Amino acid sequence: MTPSTSIKYHSNTNLNICVILVGLPCRGKTFISNKIKTYLTWMMINSKIFNIGDYRRKQLDSQLDEFTSIDADFYNFENQEGLKVRLNSYENALKDMEKWFLNNEGVAILDGTSSTRSHRKWLLERLRLLHIEPIFIESSSDDKDLERLNINALIKSSPDKKDFDFYEMKIKNYIKFYESMNEFDDEKDYTFVKLMKKADGLEQAVINKVQSYLESKIIFYVMNLNYLNPSKVIWLSRHGESVYNVEKKIGGDSRLSERGLMYAKKLPQLLKEQGFDETNQMSAWTSTLVRTNETAQYLPFDKILPWRALNELDAGLCDGMTYEEIEEKYPEDFKERDDDKFEYRYKGGESYKDVVLRVEPVMMELERQSNVLIITHQAVLRCIYAYFMNIPQDQSPWVAIPLHTLIKLEVRPYGACKVTLIKANIPAVSTYKEKGTSNVGEDASIKNNSSRNLLADTL
Repeated sequence: MTPSTSIKYHSNTNLNICVILVGLPCRGKTFISNKIKTYLTWMMINSKIFNIGDYRRKQLDSQLDEFTSIDADFYNFENQEGLKVRLNSYENALKDMEKWFLNNEGVAILDGTSSTRSHRKWLLERLRLLHIEPIFIESSSDDKDLERLNINALIKSSPDKKDFDFYEMKIKNYIKFYESMNEFDDEKDYTFVKLMKKADGLEQAVINKVQSYLESKIIFYVMNLNYLNPSKVIWLSRHGESVYNVEKKIGGDSRLSERGLMYAKKLPQLLKEQGFDETNQMSAWTSTLVRTNETAQYLPFDKILPWRALNELDAGLCDGMTYEEIEEKYPEDFKERDDDKFEYRYKGGESYKDVVLRVEPVMMELERQSNVLIITHQAVLRCIYAYFMNIPQDQSPWVAIPLHTLIKLEVRPYGACKVTLIKANIPAVSTYKEKGTSNVGEDASIKNNSSRNLLADTL
């Protein structure tokens, strides 16, 4: 009997969806768009963003004779030339979207303002003619402090290269004609979620006419996002070196080695050197296994929360074996796992794909939190790291995440996370296994580094 079944299954939505962003400028719409794509990609659902700003810039570049310079009045709805350009941008985006859906099934994301009811009605009718189901996501806020934060973030990241006054005037021009979504009148039959953040800190959400499982997953995910002030720090660490690590065994529930305990004692100091002190509101999440709890035992946190969902990938019948033993006893399965490490499932155990689905609730909660330290295992950290760094799932099982290293992820409103590796300078074995070999450690990576996706390469 072999220890595995390699089950191939794909996320089949059976429904083409277009997520349409709605809202004034500087309300986190592009951040929401990027996060939805990140989430769907991580969940193995095909998706693509169609950014109206990109289409507008492309159109203006082709009309330099007419538009040598764009000021905030371009976004005044009484400016017919500006209105024409924006409508053409939507038209071009829809044409590209239609072409994309000819060869793809999944979710299109239309990132723009869609700020009037008549415009949203036009979009809905166009999409339904193409058998694409629209979901509207409106992001709104009257918090001026958050608006200023978002304007400053946009100034740094936008290809438009405009100043603060430009964005303030652009927002004022949109406010004159902006129409919020309404669940009582002519939009009562639309599928939408309206996210509202008040200046007093109150957050509200209105959900209307959700019709499918995938729509509900997208909306639930978006409701967990801190979409107007997304900057935060997430800390990741493997447990300290374990007895099984030293013995080159996989799985199990072994205790820390002597060097692993040294790392556990050093971890609070590493955090302190990065600016953490005991007045910070910070919590630690661990798995329920002994080695992660021993690693967290010296942390000065009020909250240390164990998650069963953060347990290591279950190796099933191979639990407690070395890779050499697996290769000798089950050579066909050993090769099959190397050929498709993400999809391969140990018999009686899990695949990386199973781990992603298991960890999904953790990621939902993590999006709501800031200043969290997650102490977990190699496979689980690979999945979490792939989420934040947009690493394709077929590559995530080959990311090298070393022991005795604290990973600092700085989540930014626009663009990728900033990654910093803080090494404890405490020796530990390498548990990295290259494709095509049963050897574990640096010797294996020197022999064949073609499959290795070093975490450090993302710095």
